[in-house]
Amino acid sequence: MELTLLGTGAPEGLPRPDCPCAACATALGDAARAATALLVDGSLLLDLTPGIAFAAARAGQNLGQVRQVLLSHPHDGPAMEIPAGLPQPARVPDGRELTLISGQRVRAVATDAPGTGYEVTGHDGERLLYLPPGAAAAGTSGPEGAAAPYDTVLMDVVGRPDALARLREAGAVTPDTDVLAVHLDHDVPAGRETVRRLTAAGARAVPDGTRLTVGPPPAPGVRGLAAGTGPAPARAPLPRRTLVLGGARSGKSLEAERRLAAWPEVLYVATGGTRDGDREWAERVSLHRERRPASWRTAETCDLVPLLAEEGPPLLLDCLSLWLTDAMDRVDAWDDAAWAGGGERGLRERCAELADAVRTTRRTVVAVSNEVGSGIVPATAAGRRYRDELGRLNAAVAAECEHVLLVVAGQPLPLKG
Repeated sequence: MELTLLGTGAPEGLPRPDCPCAACATALGDAARAATALLVDGSLLLDLTPGIAFAAARAGQNLGQVRQVLLSHPHDGPAMEIPAGLPQPARVPDGRELTLISGQRVRAVATDAPGTGYEVTGHDGERLLYLPPGAAAAGTSGPEGAAAPYDTVLMDVVGRPDALARLREAGAVTPDTDVLAVHLDHDVPAGRETVRRLTAAGARAVPDGTRLTVGPPPAPGVRGLAAGTGPAPARAPLPRRTLVLGGARSGKSLEAERRLAAWPEVLYVATGGTRDGDREWAERVSLHRERRPASWRTAETCDLVPLLAEEGPPLLLDCLSLWLTDAMDRVDAWDDAAWAGGGERGLRERCAELADAVRTTRRTVVAVSNEVGSGIVPATAAGRRYRDELGRLNAAVAAECEHVLLVVAGQPLPLKG
């Protein structure tokens, strides 16, 4: 089954008309995207968008063979002109299945937002799922409610990472599924930031006009050809260990949570404890919990090494700086005499054990830590000791991670990977 992505942007396109935002101002050249529309085998068109005939021509396609046009979402605004020769667009009722003259089977999939998703099965059983903007599939299919895996999924990954998490949980998306981000809007700056977020979600974006093949790879030179742009970018390997650094209120925790938003089961490990009686701390904890997906579990512990050694879902460790506080408490590192009498050695052993656990873990891990080395020099010996030991711990953990990010003013800066 051959796909041509005639557009990959939001319904208003990218940049949006007359939008002065920074993301739209930089969405130029290859970063510009027409509204998402998908041509399947040259005969099925999913979504009719302005300028569709010109988009097809730029991609080296002719719409003269299109036998069915299906709409996935309400098309607001003035009535759209239908190019000569195209059939009248239609929306298929949820659950209904069509067998097209060209041989594909199309099933309408209910979604949790206005619109309809489409599951397309090709001649050889290859399967793709196409979802409208801002939508998740409302249910699953297949034996005992678990969907059979799709070969390719096209969806709003940036806007609805939770929808991708639900597909993974149902078994509809596996490591072999090619997840393509479409309906891309101005919520995320185009370019490296989009690529970074999609890579963390196990997805990718391709330029308008890209041609792809669903199913087993055909002869060399066919899969991934992009009209006028060269080969489409391959999927980047998912980072298994990531360290996110940042100062106070830099957005480091939010960045860490984003990196796992597309995964259904995550164990959030809170190392700060509950701190009974501290109202301000309780409010911080409450805000963190409210923004986390309901499917995530929480463990309040500083005993990280056994968790890293176990098999299980991804871990979000928030944060290493509070873990270090607990580790220093355990060896009485704040007292100069205790520090000189074995506390320093005990702490270094604990930190080395944690770094080694990060090195050997088989779980996906995103760890958060504070970056305090650039601030004011603490006035006390204990404060300087904590600052120095946190710098050493961050360096040791970073050495074992594939990705390291520094978040400044909400902007993630890649340091490694």
